Amino acid sequence: MKIRIKGNSVRFRLTQSEVRQLSEIGSVEETTEFASGIFQYQVSLAPGIQNLRATYTHGKIVIQVPEIDGKNWYQNEIVGFETDMPLPEGKKLHLLLEKDFACLDNTTEDQSDNYPNPKMQC
Repeated sequence: MKIRIKGNSVRFRLTQSEVRQLSEIGSVEETTEFASGIFQYQVSLAPGIQNLRATYTHGKIVIQVPEIDGKNWYQNEIVGFETDMPLPEGKKLHLLLEKDFACLDNTTEDQSDNYPNPKMQC
């Protein structure tokens, strides 16, 4: 799972096995260890919500996905989900959750579990 944060925008990208785990088990989580503590990030299914929702508590970001959308995500062609979550004082947090596609450029990152890039020439 990868995250990208820029200003009031958070983007999560999940590999094939992570999307499958989310769909079947209902949650996927990662941790990053620092000398001063642990940073955690998680995606989980949530019943009764209509759009993505995010929380940040005790060094952990949790993105909640509507259960009805996430349960079948592994088996369909939907690339991702996106919303602007309202914040106090009229601000918004842009949330994007998507399947992680293989990069087209040369990268040293392991991409064996990424989705095939539809722009890749065969």
